[in-house]
Amino acid sequence: MDPVIIVGAGPVGLALALALAAQGVPSVVLDEGSGKEEPRPARSVVLREDMAAWAERLGCATLRDEGVRWVGWRSLRRKQQTRRLELSQVPHGDDETSPSAPLHIPQHALARGLRAAIAGQGLVQLVTEARLDTIEQDADGITAHTRGPGATWWRGSHLVGCDGARSTVRKLLGVRFPGRTAVERHAVAAVRTELPWPGQALLHRQPPWRGSDEIAARPLPDGVWRIDWLLPPRGELVTPDALVSRIRDTLAGWCEGTTPPYELIDTGVHTLHHRLARRWRVGRVFLAGDAAHLLGAVGTQGLDEGLRDADNLAWKLAYAWHHGGSETLLDSYQSERRTAVASRLRAADQSLPVLRGGGGLRTYIPGGTRGHDTLLTEGHLGRGPLGAPPEYPHSPLAATDPGVRTPVATRPGAPVRDVPVTAPDGATVRLRDRLGRGLFLVVLVAPGTGVWDRRHWKSAGLMPRLVETVRALPARAEVLVTEAYPGAAAHAVLLVRPDGHLVAAFSGVRPEELYAATDASRGGSTPREAGKAPGDTAPPKSEEVPRPASEPAPSSTANGTG
Repeated sequence: MDPVIIVGAGPVGLALALALAAQGVPSVVLDEGSGKEEPRPARSVVLREDMAAWAERLGCATLRDEGVRWVGWRSLRRKQQTRRLELSQVPHGDDETSPSAPLHIPQHALARGLRAAIAGQGLVQLVTEARLDTIEQDADGITAHTRGPGATWWRGSHLVGCDGARSTVRKLLGVRFPGRTAVERHAVAAVRTELPWPGQALLHRQPPWRGSDEIAARPLPDGVWRIDWLLPPRGELVTPDALVSRIRDTLAGWCEGTTPPYELIDTGVHTLHHRLARRWRVGRVFLAGDAAHLLGAVGTQGLDEGLRDADNLAWKLAYAWHHGGSETLLDSYQSERRTAVASRLRAADQSLPVLRGGGGLRTYIPGGTRGHDTLLTEGHLGRGPLGAPPEYPHSPLAATDPGVRTPVATRPGAPVRDVPVTAPDGATVRLRDRLGRGLFLVVLVAPGTGVWDRRHWKSAGLMPRLVETVRALPARAEVLVTEAYPGAAAHAVLLVRPDGHLVAAFSGVRPEELYAATDASRGGSTPREAGKAPGDTAPPKSEEVPRPASEPAPSSTANGTG
């Protein structure tokens, strides 16, 4: 079967290729650039704890070496500290008083780590200096043409446009990209210096010195800080002298009036737009990342959302590649992800006049300044309406007949908690470690099993019936056992999608309900290879599709840059 064609070799496209490879699906990544990442420390990204863990599972080693997890968070307003939070360095903490720390990393370092992981992956073919200019769809697949030094035709099962805000794929599809331009502008600098709160991120609103109404400082490795100054949406250009003046005034304001020694490493002006593509799927073509959405104001994180696109789409494309997934399954990508991003954009757009204005709506919001600081803090830390991981309660993959369910602390459609589980081989791992392999997870809550040898309890109680039930499910699944799950009673059984979202929780082993819920979650399609694991047989390497010499290559129908 033909590989998946991925257009764009930024972090979203690279991560999607690795996620597909982990599920036995080959891909061709078309990179219009040279394949080299330009070091830009001032262009960094913040990954929520779950997305950082996902990227690490894909093999991105640079997260540990070139990323930083903040040890704390501070909010200041004028000269007063309004909030201080200690952040958990344990990647599984979700305590309200000590939430898990997000990961801060230069984007070039993230991309380089993903490229290094691809270099050791036989199922991914990375093609540089390949600029897409044509897409042709038919009932059996996709044909795409690239121009450049090795201009050629490519054949694939599906195509995913991860080619950025000026997406060529989106233009070739004729998909509209409405929204707002220049929602926020920031002057940005990467500075090596010492600040009074090592390892902590800071948001300073209305500082007592002139220059900006809001300043953020976020640590990077080796004593480097990324500092952002909020600019007027349509203000004058930021000159080098003006930026140096901002740096000196800001550092002096934070260091008792004296500018500490500093080294200016990188600078830039970052303009944020809010846009949302009308369609994310057109036949066998999908959009992901900046090609599908632009956001980033008031703490929202565009790249984090792009990686969530890739995580959501990967298992659905993999299922379709191996088993011929239904239209419902493939349509659910747009339904789930576009709805989630639209909700995030709506929350940010509604917050902007309140947080940035000097009056008006702000006088009608309960909680005043403290409420505004909380909203911004949650956005930056991955909580609340601006930052919390998405839930898909109204997904087309949700079971229409809920059957007999039991309540747990996680709502159907929400990401499951990362609890310790016992795997089929007897190893104790984290639940999250079992995700990303194309398997549904069936988790039995069995208090007390930790004190018994596995060879005793795996053949006792509910286990034999549960194992038999799981073998009969319409999609491949794995049985896991946990001592406890928040809000779950003993003998509860949780059904979890391959991307970690809860399908349903049942009281005991209920074969008919488990079967129906699993069937709904895979879109109700009929697998062609029942019982065959993704990746049991290595698929063929992608091949170029030559055209006959007598047939001219079609001309370009759209231009764009990724």
